[in-house]
Amino acid sequence: MKCRGTQGMSRMLLAIGLMVFFGGVARADDSATLFKGKCAACHGDDGSGSSTMGKALGAKDLRSAEVQKQTDAQLTDIVTNGTDGGKMPAYKGKLTDDQIKGLIGYIRSLAAK
Repeated sequence: MKCRGTQGMSRMLLAIGLMVFFGGVARADDSATLFKGKCAACHGDDGSGSSTMGKALGAKDLRSAEVQKQTDAQLTDIVTNGTDGGKMPAYKGKLTDDQIKGLIGYIRSLAAK
């Protein structure tokens, strides 16, 4: 009986681990899709800010040390409330807290590319 109980527990832990792993992959994909839909027009697919619109607006290079040194709270505030002058729109009420958190994670990943 102990073998079956241990084997059943192992299977359950494996299943939970797979759900967590694939759930994280899905969130990363969702964040990339969200970035492309909401941010890439100005910041470019690579976050460089070198799109036509980004150059016209002076969009920040999200890969830069200037952006990457900001805390998650600072970046969250910018995405949530936008910037003075309206160059960066506010996404409060348009994106959920989890979506914004995912975008911040995605922005962090741009520095490594």
